[in-house]
Amino acid sequence: MLRKTAEGVLKALGLHRPVQRVWRRFVFWRRGRRIRRAWESRRGPGLACNLCSASYENFAPNHPAPRDAGALARHHVISGYGENIHCPNCMSTARERLVVAMLGRIDLAGKSVLHLAPEPLILRFLRRSATVVTGDLEPADYRWVDRGIRRVDATDLDFPDESFDLVIANHILEHIPDDRSAMAEIHRVLKPRGQAILQVPFSTTIPASIEEPVTGDPDVRSAAFGQFDHVRIYRLDDYLSRLRDAGFDVEYVPDEALSDLHRFAIVTGEGFIRVVKGPTSAASSPPR
Repeated sequence: MLRKTAEGVLKALGLHRPVQRVWRRFVFWRRGRRIRRAWESRRGPGLACNLCSASYENFAPNHPAPRDAGALARHHVISGYGENIHCPNCMSTARERLVVAMLGRIDLAGKSVLHLAPEPLILRFLRRSATVVTGDLEPADYRWVDRGIRRVDATDLDFPDESFDLVIANHILEHIPDDRSAMAEIHRVLKPRGQAILQVPFSTTIPASIEEPVTGDPDVRSAAFGQFDHVRIYRLDDYLSRLRDAGFDVEYVPDEALSDLHRFAIVTGEGFIRVVKGPTSAASSPPR
């Protein structure tokens, strides 16, 4: 009750998002400092971080908040939680390490990249060799990551056709009510044979994607989808079908086929979704 009252006051004053941004960064910094101290004695052979090169016997766990845990467990969602999630040195996450491992298989030299809701460690990796434009619907949330970030609506991208060699929207589409429009727009701005990294949480056990209309109440969304700002839980094969409907060539690489990456402590059960704009794939949005 106290939390909801405080949120209401901050929203009325127009301060909710700024305070939320500062608080989340502080909590993450404090947790990272605590983990680094606790794991110092565990440095050594075992798991390796492909972002900072540190090695530890094991990495730090990350488990969902109680209000999120029920939906994630009930629907068996592969969502980025579990053991060995955070590198104790740089605090990279398992899902970031998976993306960087797959980016390492792409020649990024001179490539143009659109990075939505940019993760700082992935952005730093990209900028070693590629030209990167960052964007988000709420750019102030990411100004600390990139001062030049643009306001970007994923369902209506303000870029010409075939602008980018690569688009990264990592764990974003589950936040967007009109995900099909976002997929179509990403397809439109990619060059032929361009690639997209569009990982999402998913389940293989639910009979269909769960996206019944719910209120904007964050507690209701947490109970339904496993996070306060999610609007669905994808069934994996449905998600792949939506990407194909948008015109992409799609291949799901299962976790067991990524055994060479397990040393980086990627999420158990999470495969990689290879998404490519085919050379002759039909445009899903009107040209601009």
